[in-house]
Amino acid sequence: MLTFVQLESIAVEAATGGARTVRDSAGDLGAVEAKSTPTDPVTSLDVAVEREIRTTLARRAPHSSVLGEEGGAIGGSSGVGWVVDPIDGTVNLTYGLPIMSVSIAATWDGDVVAGAVVDIHRGDIFSAARGHGARLDGSTIEPTQVTSLADSLIGTGFAYTARGRAEEAVYLARVLPAGRDIRCFGSAALNLCWVASGRLDGFYQRNMQYWDFAAGEIIAAEAGAKVARPSSGNDRLMVVTAPGIHDELVRLVS
Repeated sequence: MLTFVQLESIAVEAATGGARTVRDSAGDLGAVEAKSTPTDPVTSLDVAVEREIRTTLARRAPHSSVLGEEGGAIGGSSGVGWVVDPIDGTVNLTYGLPIMSVSIAATWDGDVVAGAVVDIHRGDIFSAARGHGARLDGSTIEPTQVTSLADSLIGTGFAYTARGRAEEAVYLARVLPAGRDIRCFGSAALNLCWVASGRLDGFYQRNMQYWDFAAGEIIAAEAGAKVARPSSGNDRLMVVTAPGIHDELVRLVS
């Protein structure tokens, strides 16, 4: 069996390769189509990057299962699995905004045990393995020590449907006056890593999909951030914060 640290290394390798492919594309996205709604795009580049990542994972960890945002699920027999978001931030990609990431989590018997998130344009490599902490480019990271929401910079994201965004506006109106300010960057995986490394004090978002948060969650948790996981019973709401403000933010957005 591969160790959790070895799985982290494989995730880093595959995510770094995927990020390089996006950069090398020089903005050539191929066909752009809509998925769940007209505001939820997928490009030919998303599909190509996921295909490349799957090839790397099959070579480095044969007989693994894979769940990918664009390519769906395939089974495996090794006990190792992978959760892949080839480009987290496709809307930003289609507008030429340089905020997007490749996110890959490793699972063992269904539980996430390692992960990597690579900032495509900045080149930052966030990674973690269960029981071994979290890193940015190999150096240990941790969240901020903030204890008041009034002193906190909070990240969030919005739904692809008009109805969902209208509902989220209610919670935004609660959080905005209570905190230092709010940012919406368009890549949930990066938001989670930025909480882990102290670039944000907290992050919340509804309607999170597994590939959106699988890698970022273990990076944040291993860094020492406090995590409330999405579930079917809470509108798939995720809240990840520096420990000192978690309860305060959860109360406002729940």
